[in-house]
Amino acid sequence: MSSQTAVTSTDASTDASTDASADGRIDALVDLLGVDEKSALVVGASMWATRAVERIGLEPVVMSDGPVGVRDPYGRGTSAMLPAPSALAATWDVRLARRAGDLFAAEARRHGVDMVLAPQVNLQRTPVGGRHFECYSEDPHLTAEVAVALVGAAQDRGVGMCVKHYVANDSETDRTRYLARVDERTLREVYLAPFERLVAAGAWSVMGAYSGVDDGSTAAPALEHRPLLTGVLKDEWGFDGLVVSDWVATQSVAAAARGGLDLQMPGPDGPWGDGLLDAVRSGEVTVAELDDKVRRLLRLAHRVGRLPLPGGGGAVPAAAAEDPAPLLRELVARSVVVLKDDDGTVPLVDADDGAVPLRVALLGAHAMEPFFQGGGSSFVVPDRLTYPADALRDALPARAVVDVVAGSRVLRNPPAVDLARCTDPVTGAPGVRLEWLGADGTVRRAETRTAWDGWCADVGPDDATLRLTAHVRTDEPGTHELGVGTVGVHRVTVDGRTASAGDVVVDEDVILASGHNHPLAATLAVEGGAGGALLEAELQVVHPVGYDRFVRGALVHRLPGPSAEDELAAAAAAAREADVAVVVVGTTPEVESEGYDRADLALPGNQDELVRRVLAANPRTVVVVNAGAPVLLPWYDEAPAVLWAWLPGQEAGTGLADVLTGVTEPSGRLPWTLPARAEDVPVPHAIPVAGVVEYAERLDVGYRAWERRLGAGTGPGGPAPAAPFGHGLGWTTWDYEAAGLAAPGLAPGDADVVVRVTVRNSGARPGREVVQVYVTPPPGTADTDPARPVRWLGGFAVVDAAPGERATAEVRVPRRALQTWDTAAGGWTTPPGTYRLTAGRSVRDPRLDVDLVVAPDTHS
Repeated sequence: MSSQTAVTSTDASTDASTDASADGRIDALVDLLGVDEKSALVVGASMWATRAVERIGLEPVVMSDGPVGVRDPYGRGTSAMLPAPSALAATWDVRLARRAGDLFAAEARRHGVDMVLAPQVNLQRTPVGGRHFECYSEDPHLTAEVAVALVGAAQDRGVGMCVKHYVANDSETDRTRYLARVDERTLREVYLAPFERLVAAGAWSVMGAYSGVDDGSTAAPALEHRPLLTGVLKDEWGFDGLVVSDWVATQSVAAAARGGLDLQMPGPDGPWGDGLLDAVRSGEVTVAELDDKVRRLLRLAHRVGRLPLPGGGGAVPAAAAEDPAPLLRELVARSVVVLKDDDGTVPLVDADDGAVPLRVALLGAHAMEPFFQGGGSSFVVPDRLTYPADALRDALPARAVVDVVAGSRVLRNPPAVDLARCTDPVTGAPGVRLEWLGADGTVRRAETRTAWDGWCADVGPDDATLRLTAHVRTDEPGTHELGVGTVGVHRVTVDGRTASAGDVVVDEDVILASGHNHPLAATLAVEGGAGGALLEAELQVVHPVGYDRFVRGALVHRLPGPSAEDELAAAAAAAREADVAVVVVGTTPEVESEGYDRADLALPGNQDELVRRVLAANPRTVVVVNAGAPVLLPWYDEAPAVLWAWLPGQEAGTGLADVLTGVTEPSGRLPWTLPARAEDVPVPHAIPVAGVVEYAERLDVGYRAWERRLGAGTGPGGPAPAAPFGHGLGWTTWDYEAAGLAAPGLAPGDADVVVRVTVRNSGARPGREVVQVYVTPPPGTADTDPARPVRWLGGFAVVDAAPGERATAEVRVPRRALQTWDTAAGGWTTPPGTYRLTAGRSVRDPRLDVDLVVAPDTHS
């Protein structure tokens, strides 16, 4: 391999501007529409689509959720399931991000989707955030770089991307009600920064958040915050795209319309569906305000090909769909972070002599059933799923043996009932009996089903209750556990004994809080015998505004079996007999999900004990962490090798096998900080106090707070994390040989600083290095501007090199990385002085320093 130079990304090549002639034709179409048509256009026609107006050639714009794939909005098919966004960010590779954007476009076209509701560019402010896995990073620059590449690639192919959630919607507790209190400077320098970059790069749509913002001058729900939505986003930044509400987030008519919201989703009901036309007729909302919203909707429709205009333009056909599995497999492997590998255990296959372990113990509940994707609206039904055991057996020579033992229990609920065990207690037919009841308790219809996944959506507007009954075979000796997980009004009995009863009626709020996704099942114990058990449940039919009606009834059944202690002992025994043990631990959909924040950072169940037992049984152990957000690893110091494998999507098994067998280097770097102790976390929770989430840390989000605590140097100054931001070892070593500036300083008007860093692969394997450059402000900043962080990421670049080979990374540090927001002047300024730019392998692993002299600047 020859020496090479890598250049970090700049803004994507997306040409988001619609030419003047197209805008003129759109204006003419707006003039053709009546006020009633315009009012209807800016309210969704359904759950996922806008309205059509045939006489002007407007077709519906169809939307669907990302961010881990494009879900079929009609529920008719499967989708490619990508690794979680945090995994993509862990590659620090904008080239891979662009390829992921290409895949989003292809998947959107495959499913008839015009705009994908992704990416999420909120920041990972606290590790307990429920949607932490959906975000890219705790750093605004890394977030922006990855998002710009992905959005640009998708929009280059004519598929819109809706950037969300504007703004400071960084946690889930009371997310539809809380007010994020963030000072103006912090908003500008941290939380607005990724959105600003994406607008500059040409994003076609932005989604407004459920939560509210108090920026010190205005406190309002995000969709009604005119200074932010209209003043900053549209007027100052020049955003010409569409502002879409989060689903069922719109709370008002005039306030949201004047605030800057353009499209209420879903529809056709809701505040705007019921009241916008009247507000326009009364003058509460002006026709000019309405016209601007319609114009933005038509512009988006033209861009995605749903509004053909004379002269052409609009959507670019996406390339022919290819099998996504190879890319997804590469993404999984490249995202894996080697946190430590003290004995060189990874990869398991030796590069020199090809020796392989004869026996591998693959242990942990996640080894058998990985946590593929987080919970909530990002969920997709995958095209396929790959599993570690199958993939590892396929990757190793035939003489190798892979023993698989669960060893741990991670879920609160028992497994789903096997429908083959069930019969209709009325007819005796195989399956579960369903009876739909009206409000008066009369049975409206009944049937027997041989398939049941815990959900029922085929309910009518007058259905009030679903009665589920099943006779469950329990002939195995020992204790069986039977029950139902549900939401809302219910009564669950087992053999006539009440397991649970509730009288609280639920509505759309249960969806917004994701309480319906993983309800805790109420169960009762039943002793096995030939007679079986009768399971009965009367469950509320939920009628949520803006969503489809449904019933939730997760039927669960735990069979008699080994105790938790027996399972741990079996795993330890397998480890003792193996040449190497691979333990896979992680979080679950009950823990990481939209709608609620985590209660703590502990691994669920008895997984920590499993790791301790295995480490004691076999010193040659690799621990793989299958989680999207940080968890505490109390055994971290004792484990010789620890890999962070994220929520990997459909290629979980194949990607991990490629890492363990040396096919692909695990070249990931942490996009956030891994704490060693819960008490050290700078923002341990985001629980609103009196309805307010106070962003008291200001500019010190994530690793910046750790850096302030640890001190400006690398020596001890406070509790250190288990692994710092940017950390990752890969499978080779690197020498940093030289660093220099392309220009000696930064003068007014200069856009970027380019830092050239030469590195040499000093290991025995070809490798990929992420060269990171951090900015330290001029001496004396702590006195003149104490709020300014002590160190922050300025830029990064990825290079590849063979053993002994050198590579030069050109890292672009944008001028904005050196600027601060002057609240009094209402603009950006670049404080002068001598900045230190540090090239290194992480924020805690500096290698080379370069001084940058910045000349005095004027506000911009």
